[in-house]
Amino acid sequence: MNGCAAQLNQARLTALGSGALWWADQSLLCVSDLHLGKSDSMARRTGVQVPPYDTGDTLLRLSQDLDRTAPRTVVCLGDSFDDLAAANALSEDDRLWITKLQAGRTWIWIEGNHDPGPIDLGGTHMDSYTLAGITFRHIANPDERDEISGHYHPKVQMALRGRVISRAAFLMDSLRLIMPAYGTYTGGLRTTDPVITALMASDATAIMTGPVPHRVPMPR
Repeated sequence: MNGCAAQLNQARLTALGSGALWWADQSLLCVSDLHLGKSDSMARRTGVQVPPYDTGDTLLRLSQDLDRTAPRTVVCLGDSFDDLAAANALSEDDRLWITKLQAGRTWIWIEGNHDPGPIDLGGTHMDSYTLAGITFRHIANPDERDEISGHYHPKVQMALRGRVISRAAFLMDSLRLIMPAYGTYTGGLRTTDPVITALMASDATAIMTGPVPHRVPMPR
């Protein structure tokens, strides 16, 4: 499996190159910030037309991660839809696809700031979810520990062999893990942004996504 080992408290995790997080001991796969329907919401809000392939591409990659890991539980860590209207505008084919992905699994939708309420799809809708001492929520709580969150779409930018690379990344320290955005049409916030540096300890590391995910000190 294409991944990098990580640990939070006693949870032994694997950060996958796709941006998903695998917790083998709990047979749990976590993804964050899918932003399904983003092309629809962009056209509706701004008039900007982009190729409407993001939902299909995101669901295809999620299907592949589910095939690789065969999880019993899936946690979608908020902002699974770009907004509630985008969720309601999903095609019947995409709704059926999601239903098939959910079949035989516990599927948890964590509420995000883009989708702050129940969606008319299967699964359980929760503000946060705690399992074996680890809490899953959309936005990190600075006063909590042992939490996995999303929201910030962290990206690492660094010079490597004479060129600058930028990749979505997992961020980790001893208290928390922040997930990268999984959706196809999602931007990112550099790890040097004060919002992120205020959350992460000085010894925080980043696991860069991609064909060969690898860990680096979190750039500040």
